[in-house]
Amino acid sequence: MPLPVQVFNLQSAVEPMQIDADPQDDQQNMPDVNYVVENPTLDLEQYASSYSSLMRIERLQFIADRCPQLRVEALKMALSFVQRTFNVDVYEDIHRKLTEASREVQNAPDAVPEGSMEPPPLDTTWVEATRKKALLKLEKLDTDLKNYKGNSIKESIRRGHDDLGDHYLDCGDLSNALKCYSRARDYCTSAKHVINMCLNVIKVSVYLQNWSHVLSYVSKAESTPEIAEQRGERDSQTQAVLTKLKCAAG
Repeated sequence: MPLPVQVFNLQSAVEPMQIDADPQDDQQNMPDVNYVVENPTLDLEQYASSYSSLMRIERLQFIADRCPQLRVEALKMALSFVQRTFNVDVYEDIHRKLTEASREVQNAPDAVPEGSMEPPPLDTTWVEATRKKALLKLEKLDTDLKNYKGNSIKESIRRGHDDLGDHYLDCGDLSNALKCYSRARDYCTSAKHVINMCLNVIKVSVYLQNWSHVLSYVSKAESTPEIAEQRGERDSQTQAVLTKLKCAAG
């Protein structure tokens, strides 16, 4: 713990002594810096294709926030992709951002025309239809899970929780997705099931930026026999899982 610094008012003062600070305190006190990239060389379409589901949308929005020249293009790609999901709230949010970004480009004094800057109109028909489809699917998955519990078949119950988690994730409801994936833990009957449960929880925890939760479930996955007992030779599937765990742990 750093010692408290005392200040004395001396007439013949010497050069003040440098007090070593805890580097962790420095990092915590550092303000968040939002870097802006003015001259990008990024192939946006190729970059986005490296990601799937919610992570692709997150990365495209990140680029839109950091790179003014690619903002409109990135938001258009994100808007198009989000319509493949049930995530209506994010669709509306991205559309709002795209409308604002397009207006800024059109009003810029040195703007260079680059195709049509007009954003597509808000697809209210898709919004309403998607909300209804999401609700119907949720009701079906919930009914299926209740039936599985009535039959007391562990594997079916585990899959039912995973299916609900997948649906909540597709809707952008991260909190309920995490709950469903976590509940599958009580119905895992093999090391493979435990690893799959851990990977699902890790994935959602990364989206939530809950890093302590990420590390906890990385440790759980690494301690399963399928991972822990194959330190020497590993098949490609086990190696792929281990690589994901190492990436998640940073």
